[in-house]
Amino acid sequence: MKEIITTITQRGQVTIPAEVRRKLGLRPKGKVAFRIDDGQVRLAPAEYTLESAFGSVTPQKRPEDFKRISREAKDEHAQKTVEEL
Repeated sequence: MKEIITTITQRGQVTIPAEVRRKLGLRPKGKVAFRIDDGQVRLAPAEYTLESAFGSVTPQKRPEDFKRISREAKDEHAQKTVEEL
């Protein structure tokens, strides 16, 4: 087992050493997870979540009109339901 020591800043932040970042495949702005189990803390790349995907796709129009999009989807669903009847 290899041990790497780093310093905690006044704000509780630490720098993840380059060797660890390479080993875990971490990139700038990447997310990490601290997994606590039976008194042990492990650092791992965070799994894909909606939060991690936020901002990864640029909307076609800014700002998006979510009320209009929702209304159009509901209207389309209603029309398909009527056609099936």
